[in-house]
Amino acid sequence: MLINPNTSAETTAMMTAIARRALRAPGARAGARTVRGVTVSRGPGMLTDPAALRAAAPEVLAAGLRAAAEGDCAALLVGAFGDPGLDALRAATGLPVAGLGEAALLEAASDGAPFGIATTTPLLADSITERVAALGLADRYTGLRLTAGTPERLSADPALLLDRLERAVRACAERDGARAVVIGGGPLGEAAEELRARCAIPVVAPIPAACRAIARLLTA
Repeated sequence: MLINPNTSAETTAMMTAIARRALRAPGARAGARTVRGVTVSRGPGMLTDPAALRAAAPEVLAAGLRAAAEGDCAALLVGAFGDPGLDALRAATGLPVAGLGEAALLEAASDGAPFGIATTTPLLADSITERVAALGLADRYTGLRLTAGTPERLSADPALLLDRLERAVRACAERDGARAVVIGGGPLGEAAEELRARCAIPVVAPIPAACRAIARLLTA
């Protein structure tokens, strides 16, 4: 089950569709599994600052506990780059759990090459950097590049969002020396998919990365 920590049902549908495609892709090790998307019942429409992330964590935990109690859920995916509630879900449910941020960052750093992050949320910059350090990846991290424009403005204009993110990806590579770039955000999932085709540098899309992490857990 994919848990969307913001209250946008549209975002849930988009992320769920990407997850389904990722798990059906050739070579996907989780087999033909059904992905169910769930939107938390309370919280902001977007997670753009640390307070919103903290507020989302108990809502994510509650959704995961409900899914675990129903007994038909094989794994849980936290659909936000800040991974709110991730550790609590692992401790409380006993199910395989992956988060977008953790999975994407570990995948980007897996071959030891330097990596950067492109994202739209300046108020989460410190939290993202702290997350990189907590995962033990600071020595490979080239830094964060932010898009120009507010997250709300960019989310309302997919073409502008794609353009600004592409510029941020190129800055990570050309100015910072990154050899892979993580797109930092679940709601950026469709743009991340497009950027993988548009950019010469490897782009790590967080939703497929989390699905690959789930697949490894399910087939270990």
